[in-house]
Amino acid sequence: MKKKLFPVIFALLLLAIPAFPAFAESNVLRLLDEDDLLTDDEETELMDKLDEISERQQVDIVVAVVHTLDGSTPMEYADDYYDYNGYGFGAGKDGILFLISMEERDWYISTTGFGITAVTDAGREYMAEQFLGDLSDGEYAAAFTTFAELCDDFITQARTGEPYDVDHLPEEPFGILGNLVISFLIAFLISLIATGIMRGKLKSVRSQTSADSYLKEGSMRLTRKDDLFLYSHVDRREKPKENNSGSTGAPSGGSRTHTSSSGETHGGGGGKF
Repeated sequence: MKKKLFPVIFALLLLAIPAFPAFAESNVLRLLDEDDLLTDDEETELMDKLDEISERQQVDIVVAVVHTLDGSTPMEYADDYYDYNGYGFGAGKDGILFLISMEERDWYISTTGFGITAVTDAGREYMAEQFLGDLSDGEYAAAFTTFAELCDDFITQARTGEPYDVDHLPEEPFGILGNLVISFLIAFLISLIATGIMRGKLKSVRSQTSADSYLKEGSMRLTRKDDLFLYSHVDRREKPKENNSGSTGAPSGGSRTHTSSSGETHGGGGGKF
């Protein structure tokens, strides 16, 4: 009887095996919030977004908030956290990690595989401009959401073969500054029209072409005239030096890379908030 049951049990085990990879993949932890910066609802919403983008793009998008770097630099901690927690799709371990350390208010973006291609050095600086305001103001959910959505946009763009870079970045949102400029121009035009109307009403006053028109005839006689040399002014400008290196000093684009403690290649950079 036992011999007859063995093939049946073995067959059931074989049927169950394909379920294990899917179960493991769905439980990849792409959000760590050690300092409880997010509410439960914000955590759930952000985790869903990170998972959706990661699975669709096949590039891991990770947010890690830690209290301390334990003596490591932000770069070392971000790279090691990514490497030793098994993130990354495919042979290149494609992914982008956003690290926040509250101890010294450090932020760092570590890129790996296709993430290095998608988020260039110039692209990373553009990203920072978009989320640092919210990060500094304590609007962490907004900052992390902006990061995730920018990663999605940057990966999609990189797949076209022309990643966002020095001379090719997303158009800046119009924002408050643009509205202020338009308001100023409208106010200037209104004031110009108003002063034009007021000036048109001054019919009794006309500008004169010479100073004689403002003098009473016979009230002034010129008895002597001298030309006096008062001072001279000389502009000096340094002659530009030749650049023998052939470099213009402009950013060359792309991503600078380094090797982590595990031997993986990473790009990235960061700062304070």
